[in-house]
Amino acid sequence: MNKSTSLPKSGLLRRLAACLYDGFIIIAIEMMAAGIVVAILEALVAAGVMDYGSYIDVSDYLSRHPIWSNLFTAYLAIVWLGFFIYFWSKAGQTIGMRAWKLRIQNSDGSNITTTQAVIRVATSAFGLSNLCVPLDHKKRGFQDIWAHSEVVVLPKAN
Repeated sequence: MNKSTSLPKSGLLRRLAACLYDGFIIIAIEMMAAGIVVAILEALVAAGVMDYGSYIDVSDYLSRHPIWSNLFTAYLAIVWLGFFIYFWSKAGQTIGMRAWKLRIQNSDGSNITTTQAVIRVATSAFGLSNLCVPLDHKKRGFQDIWAHSEVVVLPKAN
């Protein structure tokens, strides 16, 4: 099944709108992920299992502790990357892309692989590589070129 020949490629404005939409969703997910860590640490302090030592509170602890601040940052990065990698490779769409009727796929219409999703994230420059779309005759962003993928506009549902 070759869906790509029948579906138009996405332009810049639609892509940026989906990025903005996903940005709000990522902020909410990151807040929940951070809240889980804060809740666990506060529970450990309340149970007497740990204390913050010279740190004022959980926020100070997570932002200034030499080990835990790096682990916390890595955890939040994994959550952020995991969101895109999971949705792109499993459904071909993030929530923002679904709202704007976009889909990432291979040229044959199949879902991209996890490896392609990692390449897309690594080369996307936080969405700025979409600025290449108007310059490419195939309407590809830098990340599309590197990951051998395409972003298409889905038809409206009846």
